[in-house]
Amino acid sequence: MMTVRHGAKAPARWRLFVCGLALLASYALAASAGAWVPRLPLLFSCALTPDPDAALPAPTRASYREIGTTKMLGVEAPLRTKLTARIPAELADVLAFYRTELGKLGWQEQHAGADIATDHIRLSYATPLGPAALELDRKDSSTSVNLVQRNQQAATMAHVMPRPDRAALMLTNLSDKEAVLTLDDHTVTLPARAGKGRPEAPLFNMPPGKHAYALKIDGRPERDATIELAAGDAWEVTVGPEGDLWSPLQLY
Repeated sequence: MMTVRHGAKAPARWRLFVCGLALLASYALAASAGAWVPRLPLLFSCALTPDPDAALPAPTRASYREIGTTKMLGVEAPLRTKLTARIPAELADVLAFYRTELGKLGWQEQHAGADIATDHIRLSYATPLGPAALELDRKDSSTSVNLVQRNQQAATMAHVMPRPDRAALMLTNLSDKEAVLTLDDHTVTLPARAGKGRPEAPLFNMPPGKHAYALKIDGRPERDATIELAAGDAWEVTVGPEGDLWSPLQLY
C-alpha cells in the first residue's frame, strides 16, 4: 500500500484583490461615460474556472488544495483519489462549478441520500471508474471541498474489493515478530511480515458498523482500538515495523 499526497497552496488573496481592482476600474470607466453600463466587461474574470492540470476537477482560485492517492503494489492505477480544497467563493457557486465540471466527465449525480442545506452539501455520484462522493461545507468566507473517486477495477486487481453490502478489512504485519489481533470475537495470528507482499495479507469481509480490535505482540503492551466500517469500503489495519499499531487507512 502507498498513499501519495500532492499539496499546493494557491495564493487566493491577490486574485481577490485583482478582482476588486477590476471591479473598481469598471465603475470608473462607467462614471466617466456619465452612466452605469451594465454590459461593460471586467478587466479580469473572477469566475471559477477549472484547472486543466488537476487530477480531479478543481477551480484555479483556491487558498489551499491537496490531492491524495492510495495505491497498492502491482496495481498501477490508484484505488482511491481524494481532492481536498478551500475555495474563497460562495457555496452555491462552488456547487454550480462542480455540477458543470463533473457532468463533463460523465459523472452521474445520484439523488438517493443527497443532503443539501444552506451550509453543507453531500452528493454521491456514479462515475466510469466507480462510486464517488462530493462534500461541500461553508465556513467563514470559504467553501471547503472534499471530492473522492474510487476505482473498482483497481480495487479488484488489488484483491481488496468488498463483497456486496460488506466492508473489506485487510490486516498487515510489517514487524519481524508474530502478532495476534483480536477482531471482535475472532483471534487472528499474523506471522512476521504477513502481508508485506500482496495479496498474502488476510482480508475479511465485515458487516457495516463499529468493530473492536486489539493487538498483542511480544515485548509490547496490549493495544486496542475501534474502527467504523461502511458498506463498500476497504480499510487496512497495520502493525508497523516496530510493533506499533498504525491508524487504520482507507484503501477504497
